[in-house]
Amino acid sequence: MNINNAFPSDYLKASDLQGRKIKVIIDRVEMKKLGDDTKPVVYFQGKEKGMALNRTNGMTIAAVYGPETAGWTGKPIYLYSAKVPFQGQMVDSLRVEVVPETVGGEDPNF
Repeated sequence: MNINNAFPSDYLKASDLQGRKIKVIIDRVEMKKLGDDTKPVVYFQGKEKGMALNRTNGMTIAAVYGPETAGWTGKPIYLYSAKVPFQGQMVDSLRVEVVPETVGGEDPNF
């Protein structure tokens, strides 16, 4: 059994990508209560799970598509897993890369 499968989530996790870099199309962005915080969650066309945005990923998308999340609908991005420092350890984290609309990519089932 893969331990990552033992803790299902409504939101995308780095382990869901299984080491792949994938292209997705943004469907919408909604504000959601996550624990004690309210964060933007981006949803993708044809996918069940949304991705809770952190500042880094949100600003990466906004740098190309603008600060108004309504303007992100229909826009492509890549999702990938990267090691980042967190509380003194290196952990897997979701990251986004904004790409031109003419670039293709894989479409996993998450």
